[in-house]
Amino acid sequence: MKKNKNKTNGPIQGIKILDMSRVLGGPYCTQLLGDMGASIIKLEPPQGDETRDWGPPFKNGEAAYFMGVNRNKDSISLDISKPVGKKILYKLLEDTDVLVENFKPGTMEKWNIGFDELKKTFPKLVHCRVSGFGSGGPLGGLPGYDALLQAMCGWFSVNGEPKSEGVRMGIPLIDLGTGLFASNAILAALIEREKSGIGQFVEVTLFDTGIALQHPHAANWFVSKKQPERVGNAHTNIAPYDSFPTRTIPIYMSVGNDRQFKILCETLGNIDLASDERFLNNAQRVKNKSKLRNILIKLLSEKDGLKISNKLLKLGVPAGPILDMQGILNHEHTQNRNMIVKKDNYYGLGIPIKFQRTPGSIRKKPPTFAEDTERVFNSVNISKKEISELIKKKIIFTKRKK
Repeated sequence: MKKNKNKTNGPIQGIKILDMSRVLGGPYCTQLLGDMGASIIKLEPPQGDETRDWGPPFKNGEAAYFMGVNRNKDSISLDISKPVGKKILYKLLEDTDVLVENFKPGTMEKWNIGFDELKKTFPKLVHCRVSGFGSGGPLGGLPGYDALLQAMCGWFSVNGEPKSEGVRMGIPLIDLGTGLFASNAILAALIEREKSGIGQFVEVTLFDTGIALQHPHAANWFVSKKQPERVGNAHTNIAPYDSFPTRTIPIYMSVGNDRQFKILCETLGNIDLASDERFLNNAQRVKNKSKLRNILIKLLSEKDGLKISNKLLKLGVPAGPILDMQGILNHEHTQNRNMIVKKDNYYGLGIPIKFQRTPGSIRKKPPTFAEDTERVFNSVNISKKEISELIKKKIIFTKRKK
């Protein structure tokens, strides 16, 4: 990653976040905010974040899954269900701007540290809860995971080949999308706090996210009342918008308008195709997409996939080779965009948001369990001796509870 000439950690440097979340949605949210400069304390349960065990692969005993969403964080562990743990939590919250958690709804209330209780002492606190279904409604309080929500929220019904039963997306996009929505919600709440002077409770759920991301399928259904069909790699509303074989490697083309289609036909050596009444506009191309696909496959059969896709892209037609993980991570443009970072023998994906004046930064690799215990608790005036006593009493943990 290029050196930060502006000597800033990011645009929200100075914001302090207590991350009590586990698994993916919450940790991804806080990592995003940490990359943008926020200070993150990851408060893990005595058992630790279970994704530390979600492998192989492992590196130095830590699962790659955990390492992917927990950089720029300090790690401590505290049993907040006990009165002494609650007192220490209050000390940590004294200068905290945001609390993020994904406990089962009602859990923190049971421990008398829910939002209504916390706001009495910390009126400026923004409390963000990530959960499966939320706290209310017929499914309120029930557990949810990404794959389950993909199934329930209709994703299987629109993903896969036409004659399949539907398949799960290979990337946990509902979890990741929930993390993105949660980070947006937190930033919005912090902006609003500048005007009102008070914090608020924010709830983001996997269920709501799974529905909110159903575009364009929901929009199509509102108009047509027809169940969307699975179209494999093709697009429901645009053609040609699909993967195509070539003489060498498969490519993907996303032809979004008539001008791009005309350039495509000319580049492939059949300019007359653009004036064929079956393909004159997008609506006609969608109607006749099977016929169009067969023609394009024939035109591409003798083309070098990498060369023709690069040529099309430079002419303004979105096209590119279908790459595997090694292919995209080693791609020259990936390197140019600083989308691979290294920090103290940690490799991870780069920061996708590029700020002109206040770029984000990778300041700390993912922490081992409770590695920052002494420094974090010292900062709230808990001495080394007191920490040792609290470890003996099983209030503070430096080793994962089995």
